[in-house]
Amino acid sequence: MTTLVVGAGAMGRWVAQTVPGDVAFADTDPAAAEAAAATVGGRAVALDTDETFEAVCLAVPMTVVAQAIADHAGTAEQAIYDVTGEMATPVEAMREHAPDLERVSFHPLFAPENAPGNVPVVADSPGPVTDAVREAMTDAGNDVFETTVAEHDEAMRSVQAKAHAAILAYGLAADEVDDRFHTPVSAVLDDLVGQVTGGEEHVYASIQRVFGGAAEVADAASRIAAAAGDHDEQPDEYSDAFAALYREAGRAHHDSDIAQATDRDTTDETDESPE
Repeated sequence: MTTLVVGAGAMGRWVAQTVPGDVAFADTDPAAAEAAAATVGGRAVALDTDETFEAVCLAVPMTVVAQAIADHAGTAEQAIYDVTGEMATPVEAMREHAPDLERVSFHPLFAPENAPGNVPVVADSPGPVTDAVREAMTDAGNDVFETTVAEHDEAMRSVQAKAHAAILAYGLAADEVDDRFHTPVSAVLDDLVGQVTGGEEHVYASIQRVFGGAAEVADAASRIAAAAGDHDEQPDEYSDAFAALYREAGRAHHDSDIAQATDRDTTDETDESPE
């Protein structure tokens, strides 16, 4: 298989190291394409190359993926797929600009240095080339599972946009303290701040821009602050309000755990063979 990876960042390199066959890189920064090619044993081509490839993979920021698909769909002979992180926009763009090609959207839910992990996939128009890509991701130890555009993008609003907003807010609000004072909770949060801020800021900015969710996190924090009350207020009234929010937060978490456990039990029962 020959693959053109558009986008020579960390995720583009991960794709090149995972899929079979020969890989070329194209990037708005030719030096980045050269560096990526040298790292994975591929080659670099011009962003406006006239070459064609069996597959084209878009590993670009979510905010530019639609234009990238429009620009590079004609370079693909059999398949086009993306690993950008959103699914609605690329799936729609691939349908428009590559109606006769295999079209799949993958989302590795991890930074490449943390691979393997979970990879949701929307197989809009699968075929042998994208099946081979999917098989290669699975063989690399990833859990590749089917989803829908709506299910994926709604989940990302919570597990990425809202989660990142909450972590960054803690990083902005927290005071610097001696490590000996950290609790098990604050130590985890401190580590998460380091993990998020150790990435690439444009990636996290794109997630906030595309999925939103920070406003809901801010609103939740405001509700907690209001329920906690001031030191001079009567405690009982605010204790009741805070307890209600505390139970609400816990109920949402535990209900999710129960739903997932029920789904697993149902799947296990369905998969059992009759004796």
